[in-house]
Amino acid sequence: MIQTIEWKALPRKKGTKSEVKQNRMKGLIPAEVYGKGHPNVSVYIQKKALLSRPHGNFLINLLVEGDPEPKLCILKDIQYNYLGDEPIHVDLYEVTSGVEFDIEVPVEFVGKAKGVEKGGIFEAHLHSIIVRTEPKNIPEKIVVDVSNLDIGDVLHVRDITPPEGVKIMTHGDEVLAVVAEPEEEVAEETTEGASA
Repeated sequence: MIQTIEWKALPRKKGTKSEVKQNRMKGLIPAEVYGKGHPNVSVYIQKKALLSRPHGNFLINLLVEGDPEPKLCILKDIQYNYLGDEPIHVDLYEVTSGVEFDIEVPVEFVGKAKGVEKGGIFEAHLHSIIVRTEPKNIPEKIVVDVSNLDIGDVLHVRDITPPEGVKIMTHGDEVLAVVAEPEEEVAEETTEGASA
């Protein structure tokens, strides 16, 4: 089951850039909360909460000061400064319990392809896919066993069996991974073709 964490937030009025900068120095990151059927809300969240977040997908119970009910959200996007080391803005997508929505889920390949044992090269083409599901059924990741892939085999999105309550939205013809022929063989074939 997907992990749910709790974040506290402060309401944010559309202020000046200097106000936002001062609050960032206090460890508060501006965030925008939006979602289908939900009004947009501007808040500040704690930088330390953002930096200590779990890996992969997770749900957020967002407690906005002054609001009686928490907002159920997912982390949609983090914007960083030009150096890429400091978060400067966060987008949170508010979801509704029991209502399906689309979300990107990481793909984790497990096992060693038998084609690799023979000298082939495993190449991952996709590292995430889009699924449609209710918040409670969001998978942290989709695990794909590649043990049976031989040299020349291609694994497509349609070959994945999704968890219960999850529908894969990425096109089935998309290539997830392949086991390519060893580079030496490819080079030899190219050389032979050139000499012929």
